[in-house]
Amino acid sequence: MGPHPAVAAIRLAVRRVLHDILNDQHTPGTPLSAPSGPGAQPPRTAERLPSPLGPPLDAPLVLVACSGGADSMALASALAFEAPRLGVRAGGITVDHGLQPGSDLRADEVALRLRELGLDPVESVAVTVGRDGGPEAAARDARYAALDAAAERHGATAVLLGHTRDDQAETVLLGLARGSGIRSLSGMAAVSGADGRYRRPFLHLDRQTARKACLVQSLPVWDDPHNADPAYTRSRLRHEGLPALEKALGKGVVEALARTAQLSRDDADALDAWASQAEAGVRDATGLLECAKLYALPPAVRRRILRRAAIEAGAPAGSLFARHIEEVDRLITGWRGQGAINLPGRVVAQRQGGRLVIRQG
Repeated sequence: MGPHPAVAAIRLAVRRVLHDILNDQHTPGTPLSAPSGPGAQPPRTAERLPSPLGPPLDAPLVLVACSGGADSMALASALAFEAPRLGVRAGGITVDHGLQPGSDLRADEVALRLRELGLDPVESVAVTVGRDGGPEAAARDARYAALDAAAERHGATAVLLGHTRDDQAETVLLGLARGSGIRSLSGMAAVSGADGRYRRPFLHLDRQTARKACLVQSLPVWDDPHNADPAYTRSRLRHEGLPALEKALGKGVVEALARTAQLSRDDADALDAWASQAEAGVRDATGLLECAKLYALPPAVRRRILRRAAIEAGAPAGSLFARHIEEVDRLITGWRGQGAINLPGRVVAQRQGGRLVIRQG
């Protein structure tokens, strides 16, 4: 008798991602067969059979970021099961944000659970959460900085994150509320970060599947009280906004939003590629942007070029919103002799002699 369907689903999701990681690293000339079709499973070749001694020391290391919640505990258990069967070393990282009393002890408990699953190395990392961008954004920034440092410290090939389809739906709605364009609607990428460091195997699985997998495996989980605190935007969306949408529109809202994310990502990627190709053609010999040539481009392409130019000049990407780019765009499409536009990061954009100058002010 095979594993419970929920356990089988999370293991298959992790197996596919591990196989992708191996294929990304694999030496040309001895290809691994890739899975095909929605139900296909990656092959377990003779070279990848589990060894009684475990994976070799030079095998790629994959870390799981684990908070102790159901999503990340399910992910950790699946990684612990699948990694040795594919000749991959598996470790875990838990981040203590220090935002609640006893958070250090809880992080130590999570690290112990990861070791009990057989993960090695396992590390608990304490961070200091700042205030920039609000509490949620500041905690996220601190967490990713800690994960990046841990991956570098341990020489990890990838870090697995436990975001589910429900998280994706929430991210799409938050992007929609900000009104910041199609890239925000594309949600979280399955692969992101420097050199594809971050992988999200569960974006096509719902949160209930992960919780069920923990239940049937008797995995203890911790429910972060912040996830139910109405002071946080995502918490209000999770417990009030999405249920209200499902009540008004019927079941399937989460699946539809996740599908919207993928379609939006495809469109955004195509527009980004178009803008990258078009940028060289709208700069003069000195590298300045020519307003007349920018004007001739479709707005979606032109604004991408403007956003990239602002970031290159020093504007923080996370603080650069659609309204900023719209103001800069009016220097091209609605020129009436207006003055310079102030952007985040002390960056200034102004029109001079038919050229758009974007620089530190």
